[in-house]
Amino acid sequence: MPRLFVAIRPPEAVIDALIDTMEAVENARWQDEEQLHLTLAFLGDVAERDVGDVAAALASVEFAPFPLTISGTGHFERKGLVHSIWAGVEEQPSLTGLQKRVATACRPVAPQMEARRYVPHITIARFSRHSADIPAWLALNAPLRLDPFMVESFSLFESHLSHGPARYEELERFPS
Repeated sequence: MPRLFVAIRPPEAVIDALIDTMEAVENARWQDEEQLHLTLAFLGDVAERDVGDVAAALASVEFAPFPLTISGTGHFERKGLVHSIWAGVEEQPSLTGLQKRVATACRPVAPQMEARRYVPHITIARFSRHSADIPAWLALNAPLRLDPFMVESFSLFESHLSHGPARYEELERFPS
């Protein structure tokens, strides 16, 4: 069963700037440039026969292009241990609106879609073991602020899991 998500791919300049922050944290599994994205909705496992319905639902989502700014860093914890660090996104009503329209369009065709509160971010690194270097990295990168970029499309991706890092395949792009 395909494991699907909907996301915005940042432009190369943003990806390059994020890659420049990736250093000095023990046990970090840094994301590579193909993995950097801003998730709008994680759909999870979708039956092969339903992938076309998901794409059709996403094709109905309308939005006007809007600027987005990467700003700040943070982390997510599980059971008191950091499991990922990320670059944040400045609050943008157009992004929130797009995320809600994507989720609304996908819910009927992907009812197992993740339903937690939306926190826009780009994951930079993941951790399976603790690293004492995380607070220093967060402090060093807290002032991160990149030039705004225009969001003119979003994409449907399939996540291919293996023993190594996940590989993301863009299945279809949806322009504004």
